[in-house]
Amino acid sequence: MKKILVIEGDGIGKEVIPVAVKILKKLGNFDIIFGDAGYECYKKRGSFLPDDTIEYAKESDIILFGAITSPKPSEIKNYKSPIITLRKMFNLYANVRPINNFGIGEVIGRLGENYFLHAKNIDFVIIRENTEDLYVGRERIDNNKAIAERVISKEGCRKISKFAFEYAKKNNRKKVTLAHKANILRLTDGLFLEEFYRVAKDYKDIEVNDALIDSTALKIILKPEEFDIILTSNMFGDILSDESSSLIGGLGLAPSANIGDDKALFEPVHGSAPDIAGKGIANPFAAVLCVGMIFDYIGENDKGNLIRNAIKTCILDKKTTPDLGGNLKTKDVEKELLKYIDRYD
Repeated sequence: MKKILVIEGDGIGKEVIPVAVKILKKLGNFDIIFGDAGYECYKKRGSFLPDDTIEYAKESDIILFGAITSPKPSEIKNYKSPIITLRKMFNLYANVRPINNFGIGEVIGRLGENYFLHAKNIDFVIIRENTEDLYVGRERIDNNKAIAERVISKEGCRKISKFAFEYAKKNNRKKVTLAHKANILRLTDGLFLEEFYRVAKDYKDIEVNDALIDSTALKIILKPEEFDIILTSNMFGDILSDESSSLIGGLGLAPSANIGDDKALFEPVHGSAPDIAGKGIANPFAAVLCVGMIFDYIGENDKGNLIRNAIKTCILDKKTTPDLGGNLKTKDVEKELLKYIDRYD
């Protein structure tokens, strides 16, 4: 039996993760334990990531993580993000963020006041290296200058490139595009480019190309159908995935996986959203889609597909929270999802 550590975190994490856990329990048989982390945890216990939560994480096969409120630099010195700490601690080197509008872009068009489903059907995946780049957090003050180091290693580039091609094989993806800025960052992104094409030689059945990060950002909006898998470095991938979510209805429909050799952490891409926390209107879809990815990860893709079809049906029937143009509360959306799962499970 797989052991799953659940960390709700801050803000709407405490509202959407319980929905995800309910569906997790309904469809699977797991040993579920709960841990604490985040800003509210810091206020109560003096730590953003307590030792007992770290021990629970070590004991677990899978972590389901909610959302974290990060303090401003002026509030707390030497702050370390719990999520980045866990990624580094367990070498969760591959971040996978699917960008998919369930094939209903042509059916719905605009979705809610703030976001839309692209008129075209969107289906690509952003795979980002998850432990290096500027996110290593090596910063220092030198006189009147603040300096951050960008770290890109051969090993990291080879490992994430191989992961991307293996992911393509396993998921019937035909093309991998490396997004980079090697024309300016000639040493760091130049290294990534070199190692990418070296790994690509072992995957002759998969089409490969590369593109500058700025032109990639533009083409995601104008011609998203040209992408299948986008592989990139840590910070570029973080930015591109948020941009891409605007094509599919926003961050409320954006799940992610952080995958290592023997452990994985799943989290919705959205933050803690303190402006709506406690109002009962948080969109649980991204958290529930993380559960779908958990089932994919353990080889139970039929359950992952069932979850995605449940969400697709809710969107088509306008059974959604206000951010997607509906008028349901979080708990109401939970009921609709469970109703669908009861019908087809």
